[in-house]
Amino acid sequence: MPKYHAKLTSSEIASIWTSYMNDSMSKCVLGYFLRHVQDEEIKSVVQFSYNLSSTHLEKLTTIFEEEQIPIPTGFTDDDVNLNAPALYTDPFMLIYINHMAKIGLLGYGGFISMSAREDMRAYYREGLNETSELYERSSKVALSKGLFVRAPYIPYPTQTDYVDVREYLSGFSIFSKQRPLNAVEISHLFMNIQTNIMGTKLAISFAQTSPREKIQKWMLRGRDISKKHVDIFTKILIENDIQPPVSSDVAITNSTTPPFSDKLTMFHMAFMSAAGSGNYATAAAASQRNDLILNYERLALEIALYAKDGAELMIDHAWMEQPPPTIDKEQLTNKKDTMK
Repeated sequence: MPKYHAKLTSSEIASIWTSYMNDSMSKCVLGYFLRHVQDEEIKSVVQFSYNLSSTHLEKLTTIFEEEQIPIPTGFTDDDVNLNAPALYTDPFMLIYINHMAKIGLLGYGGFISMSAREDMRAYYREGLNETSELYERSSKVALSKGLFVRAPYIPYPTQTDYVDVREYLSGFSIFSKQRPLNAVEISHLFMNIQTNIMGTKLAISFAQTSPREKIQKWMLRGRDISKKHVDIFTKILIENDIQPPVSSDVAITNSTTPPFSDKLTMFHMAFMSAAGSGNYATAAAASQRNDLILNYERLALEIALYAKDGAELMIDHAWMEQPPPTIDKEQLTNKKDTMK
């Protein structure tokens, strides 16, 4: 008796579609990195990352074919100019990969939790392990070269304690204007500073190389939003006598030749915006000071409005690929009525 083969659920279809789009983008970016990276240790990390994206695309293509689902267009060789001059420095390439690995760890964990079929769970478990190895390798090299930016240090606690006043949640106490940040709140502020620094640098590089004025303006708007958010989070840490560590500004060359299509760079910034919104939601849920929660909520709205304008630009240029839709039952009913 043949083994029952369950069809993919909507969540599983969404997962493989999203994975294909992200990996096809990553392969273009990493292929360009490989063409220009000079440092051998960093090159080994870039190569490992590129190989992962290539292998993932092959496996995902097989899944689409076996399930008889149309393969997304995603991003191809037409979206990258490998002969464009170097736009990024070697250290930036390494930190970029390290940052994307962090996003990948969260993504694969989510895909596993949304998958019912054993083969899908196995694919994403393997992806999670591979991404964990990528983060390990990129972190080791970054640490050895003094490029890994650590979170702020705080004194070790000497005892456990419980919250005994409701003012703890508002951030205000009887004896001081605001209570000190706790370790959880500091960790999220730091992470969101680093995420926005990466967003700032990518936005500048994409604006610098885009041939379209509207795209340039949208990218520079993204740069300004990220810089503003960095300033807000940094000020909160400094007000608590915590100096946030920062990374080097050496990241982008003076090249104005576009290495990537505007379609790819717009998708990339939309991807970063979605990741940032997710980070803010997590940070808001984890933070216990109301002023922090309100900050995350209002800044998330700013990102959402920015992403919406970007989506409209992509639609105007026919660059936004539609995720697999469900069937419009009402439309089918109307078609039947017209046939009578």
